[in-house]
Amino acid sequence: MKDEGKKAGGVTPLKGILNSVLRQCRRDLQLDPDLLWQVWDRAVGPAIARNARPAAFKQRLLIVHVSSSVWLQELHFQKGTLIERVNKEAGSTIVDDIQFKIGPLDAP
Repeated sequence: MKDEGKKAGGVTPLKGILNSVLRQCRRDLQLDPDLLWQVWDRAVGPAIARNARPAAFKQRLLIVHVSSSVWLQELHFQKGTLIERVNKEAGSTIVDDIQFKIGPLDAP
């Protein structure tokens, strides 16, 4: 939290704290989860897109279903790069973490 709104003596008014929290909540509410499904194929490339699909998104955690344990392990090693690519393709930081699970791959 920034020092703006601090009164003398280092005390921050409750109004300033609440405004900061509300700004954070509004930013999270403005995330468009559909954006993940729109950018996934471009962000990860055709080979990964054929074997891994977004399944759910909650609080900046993306759950991705993968076709096999081999893909699960491979994508786990690439997780940091995939997060960077998805966020870059989306134009903002919308994903902080990805969890991979073997599961059904819905049609793109």
